[in-house]
Amino acid sequence: MQAAGVPAAEIKRLEGCLGYHFTRPELLLRALTHRSAAHERNGGRRARQGTAQRGAGSNERLEFIGDRVLGLLMAEWLLERFPDEQEGALGPRHAHLVSRTVLARIAQDMGLHSALDVAEHEARAGVRQTANVLADAVEAILGAIYLDGGLDPARGFVRRVWNESIVAQARPPKDPKTALQEWVLARALPLPQYRVISSDGPSHAPRFVIAVDAQGKTGQGVAGSKRAAESDAASDLLRQLGADRQANASTHRKGHE
Repeated sequence: MQAAGVPAAEIKRLEGCLGYHFTRPELLLRALTHRSAAHERNGGRRARQGTAQRGAGSNERLEFIGDRVLGLLMAEWLLERFPDEQEGALGPRHAHLVSRTVLARIAQDMGLHSALDVAEHEARAGVRQTANVLADAVEAILGAIYLDGGLDPARGFVRRVWNESIVAQARPPKDPKTALQEWVLARALPLPQYRVISSDGPSHAPRFVIAVDAQGKTGQGVAGSKRAAESDAASDLLRQLGADRQANASTHRKGHE
């Protein structure tokens, strides 16, 4: 089993990290294929083929299903783990655990960047290390596991690799936009400024890219709604500012008081 541009040994290492053996290995290969590699392999056919053809052969369809599977399995897990909490507390927990920040961190822990199949020019630009690409690949892998084996192995994967993140949530986290606003106000800094970088995709599956600026740094988020993309952007900026680690440390201390 080998994807173009990805050594077989690297794929074998990754499959070991996943703790899952694919009966349809082509699904894992597809999950590792960035749209730039698929575009290059398809001979550079562009927008004249229509929006529906963009990204054909890449991991984008698997990312689509993986995102939905993750949302369901995480909601199920949170209901089990926090039987006395209501939606007001469960919602922020869920939003954090499925955020780009957490997904990218999981990808880094797995060393996923070295297994991604990307076009050579994108590899030189460092696309393998970007949070959005890493997060998308984790969702695509989850989608591949689900399509290959069903919900049970997908659930096992989620509960194994997200365990550290969910255990660290002694208390519900704040909404990222609220946390970012409180962080800058506490330092007498200007309020964060959100802006739309791009908005595309069909009406039934839009894709928003939002940026937020504060203290000379910029966070970026990608999601199917402006609100979710803004939340992802805030999470990314909090990570860059080190505010997410400060909040986690505070929450951990409170949980042991």
